[in-house]
Amino acid sequence: MEPVRRKALVDAALRVIGDHGSLAVTMSDIARQAGVSPALAHHYFGSKEQLLIETIRSLLRQLRSDTVAALKAARTPRVRLSAIIRVSFHADQFAPETIAAWLAFYAEAQRSEETRRFLVIYARRLRSNLLADLKALLPADAAERIAEGAAAMIDGLYIRQSLKSAPIGIEASIALTEDYLNALLATASPSPRREKERPHRTTQGQMT
Repeated sequence: MEPVRRKALVDAALRVIGDHGSLAVTMSDIARQAGVSPALAHHYFGSKEQLLIETIRSLLRQLRSDTVAALKAARTPRVRLSAIIRVSFHADQFAPETIAAWLAFYAEAQRSEETRRFLVIYARRLRSNLLADLKALLPADAAERIAEGAAAMIDGLYIRQSLKSAPIGIEASIALTEDYLNALLATASPSPRREKERPHRTTQGQMT
């Protein structure tokens, strides 16, 4: 039962954090949501801080798992970029409690070095995934610039979700990020690798 109860407590922590909009929750709040005693919650995690760390680990594991699966199904660099964007705005990631939890963890990162380390891992992973496929399409300097911009758009649109007066849906967020990517890909020079792979015209107008 331990894995089941640990997962139930992590899921409960996510819901409670989402309801409160901050990490100012107690182990009793989380245990009540999970339907277990506070003593059992302490038995499995030792402290609220350790449970919160496991909650952010759980978010990162799920995001990584979804990304790996999406990239395996994509066949070209451009399709892989779209897969990364779509995974970033997956319905599970866009759930209100998940968005609230991410924002709470960002706030906590100003005080907690361990929380900040996990968020740095997320940021580096997103940038690395984008950069790997952009480098197949563009020179390195352009690829790095666009990767930074696309990652910033993804994070920025996520933050906009916290503005209840001006919510942006999943498809609209994907479309905005795709528009940004398409505009820059259209104006940037292709990478040397991409140029070599492009068919060339002979003087007779045939492709070689």
